[in-house]
Amino acid sequence: MKKVKFIFGIHNHQPVGNFDFVFEDAYQKSYLPFLKVLQKHPKIRMTIHFTGCLLDWLEIHHPELFPMVKTMVQRGQVEVMSGAYYEPILSVIPEADRQGQIQKLTGYVKNVFNYKASGMWLAERIWEPNLPATLFDAGMKYTVIDDTHFKYAGLTDRDLDGYFISEEQGKTVNLFPINKHLRYTIPFQEPEETIKVLRAMASEEGRNIVVFADDGEKFGVWPNTYRHVYENGWLDKFFSVLEENMNWIDMLHFDEALTRISPKGKIYLPTASYAEMMHWALFNPTYHKFEEFEQIMKDQKLEEEYGIFVRGGFWRNFMSKYPEINIMHKKMLRVSKRLWAAPETKQPKLNAAFDHIWAAQCNCPYWHGVFGGIYLSHLRYAIFNNILDAEKILDRFVHVNYPVFEESDFDADGHNEVLVETEAQNAYFKPAAGAALFEYDFKAVSKNLLDTLSRREEGYHSKLKEAKIEGQQQKSTSAESKSIHDLVLAKEPGLMKYLNYDWYERRAFIDHFLGEGENIENFSKAAFKEEGDFVNQPYTLKSKRRLKDRIVLLFERKGHVWHQGIFEALTILKKITVFNKTSEIHSEYELINHGGKPLSLHFGVEFNYGLQAGHAEDRYYYNKQGRLKNGFLDSTATMPGTRFIGLRDEYLKLDIGLKAKATAEVWRLPVETISLSEAGFERVYQSSCILFIWDIVLKDRWKVTLTQSVKKIET
Repeated sequence: MKKVKFIFGIHNHQPVGNFDFVFEDAYQKSYLPFLKVLQKHPKIRMTIHFTGCLLDWLEIHHPELFPMVKTMVQRGQVEVMSGAYYEPILSVIPEADRQGQIQKLTGYVKNVFNYKASGMWLAERIWEPNLPATLFDAGMKYTVIDDTHFKYAGLTDRDLDGYFISEEQGKTVNLFPINKHLRYTIPFQEPEETIKVLRAMASEEGRNIVVFADDGEKFGVWPNTYRHVYENGWLDKFFSVLEENMNWIDMLHFDEALTRISPKGKIYLPTASYAEMMHWALFNPTYHKFEEFEQIMKDQKLEEEYGIFVRGGFWRNFMSKYPEINIMHKKMLRVSKRLWAAPETKQPKLNAAFDHIWAAQCNCPYWHGVFGGIYLSHLRYAIFNNILDAEKILDRFVHVNYPVFEESDFDADGHNEVLVETEAQNAYFKPAAGAALFEYDFKAVSKNLLDTLSRREEGYHSKLKEAKIEGQQQKSTSAESKSIHDLVLAKEPGLMKYLNYDWYERRAFIDHFLGEGENIENFSKAAFKEEGDFVNQPYTLKSKRRLKDRIVLLFERKGHVWHQGIFEALTILKKITVFNKTSEIHSEYELINHGGKPLSLHFGVEFNYGLQAGHAEDRYYYNKQGRLKNGFLDSTATMPGTRFIGLRDEYLKLDIGLKAKATAEVWRLPVETISLSEAGFERVYQSSCILFIWDIVLKDRWKVTLTQSVKKIET
C-alpha cells in the first residue's frame, strides 16, 4: 500500500497593540474551539505555534488554555514551535534582537509547555538568504516556508515531497515547503480534497512528506469560517477523515521528520514571501499590471506550467511605498542601537527596555495587504509607544546631556534630517521636504503625535465598486466559504467619495500658498491649487544654536509664488525653537518679497495630529471658551477670526494647543483612508488636520508666530 507523511501545523498570532476584544473574539472563535476539537481526536498529531504577544495575553485572560496544550504535548500529540517572540520580520531587525527574541520565546515554550522547541515559525514566511545563520545561532533546526519559494529557485512540484537543507557561511537550517494547494483548500473545501492531494503524493516507500502550515485564524476568525469550521463541523469531519485513513497517512511532527527522513538535498532560496505578500509589495501601477498578467496566464492556461516565473515584489519595498513605515522602522533601529551600545553593567537594568523595543518590532503595521497593517492606527500607536517607553527607560540608566541636536540621514533616503531630542520631547525635521516636522514624540505619554498616514491609491481600490455591503451577503455554507483573498465586502455604503489621494506627506509645519477662492472642501480632497513651491521642496538649515534650555533652528527657502500669472520670488525664513524641559515648539515665520510690487497671498501652515479615534466623546476640539460645538476630531469646519485651537485626548491624557499671534482663519478636517481589513473595505480615521490661513498683502516683509504646546492631562 502506498503511504505518505503528513505534517499539519497552525500559527496563532495577534499583533502587539490589538484590542482586547479582538484577542477575545479570536480566542472564542478559533484558539479555544480548535483545541477542543483536537482533544477529541488524540490520534491527530500536529504542530502549533503561538507568538509571544498572544501568549502574554492568554496568560492574563485565559490561563486555562496552557494546561490543555501541555497535556497534548505530554502525550506526544502536539509539537510546539518557537519563533521570534513578538513576531518581527527577522531580516529587517538587528542580529542581536533576532537572537534575543528567539531565545525569549524558546525559553517561554520550555517553561510553560515543558517542550524544547527545535524549529520556528518565520513571520509572514519572509525569507532572505542570510537567515540560515540566524536560525542556526539561535539553536533552530528547521523552519517552514511556502513551496513557491522553492519553485522560484527552479524546483517543481514533483521535487517538493520532502525537506531541504540550506546554509549561510556553513551554518545550516532545514526548510520544509508548505503545500500551496492545501493552503487554499483547508478549510475552504471538503476534507476529501485534502485526501486527494495526500493520495497523489503517496509512494510505496512512504517517505514523501506533505506539509500544511498556515494561520490558525483561518479556522474561525476569517469571515464566515466559524459557522463553517465549527457549527457545520468541518474540522471535526476533517480530523475524522484523517483518522479513517491512518493506515496509509502517517501524521508526524517536524522534529520527527528530521530524525526519520533525510533531506532531499541542498537548496539556496531567493528572497520571497507568500505570493500575495509579494503582490502587495509592488508599486502602482505595476500592481495592476501584475494582476492583468496573472489573468492572461490563467485565461491561456499557462499558469500551472509557467507560473513559477511570475512573481511580485520584495517585502522591504513597503518601506519605500510607505514613508510612515520607514520612519517607524528607523526610529526603532535608532533606539535598539542605543540599547545595545549601553555599558554591560547597565544592560541587566535595561531588560524591560529590550522587551519594549522587541515589541516595537512586531511586523503587523510594517506592511499592508488584505489586512489593515499600516492603516490601523492603534497598531502604529503600539509600536511608537513601545519605542518611546524603551527610550525613557534607557534615559533613566544612561545619562544624556539634553537637549541634543543631530544632523544625519535618519530615514536613509540620501538627505540629512535634523533631529532635536530633549528631556520632554523629540522633534524631527526634514529640510529636504519643506522643513516639515515629521515626527513629534511627547515623552510624558510616549506618543508620537504625528503618527498618521497620508492617503494613497491602493491597487485594490479599483474593486471598491464591486463590493457588497457587509451584512447583506448571503449566509455562508460550506460551499460558500471563501479565502479572505477572494472576498469583496464594504463596511458602509458610499465609500467611493472618500477615495482622495494626497500629493504630500501629512506632517506638521507644512507651508502653503493657496490659490484664490480655494475652500475647505477642495483642501480636504487634496484637490486645491498650490501657488507656491514650498511644500515638499528643499529648505536650507541656515543656523543652529544649542542653549541650555532650548535648541534654535533657522530654515530658509528661496522660492516662488504664482501671482497674477507671474512666478514671483519669495523667501520663507522659518525659525524653530524647541524647548528642553517643556513640550513646546515656538515657530517664527518671516515672508520676504523680492519683487517691486505687493503680493496678495493666502499663506497657510498645516498640522496633522493622529489621536487614534475621530469620533469619541473623550477626544475633541476646544477653544478658550471650551469644547467646540460638533467638536469631534473627525469634524469639518472653518473658524474665522481665530488665534487659538486645542485638541484634547482624555483617553491618552494629552492636550495639544496651537496659538498664533496674528488672527487667522482656521480650517479643521479629518484625514480618512479607505483600506481593506479582514471584514472588507472600511473608512479609517488617520488624523485631524488643522490649517492656519492668513490673507496678507506682502509689500516687503511679513511675520507671524505660531506656538505648539503639548501637556499631559493630570487626573
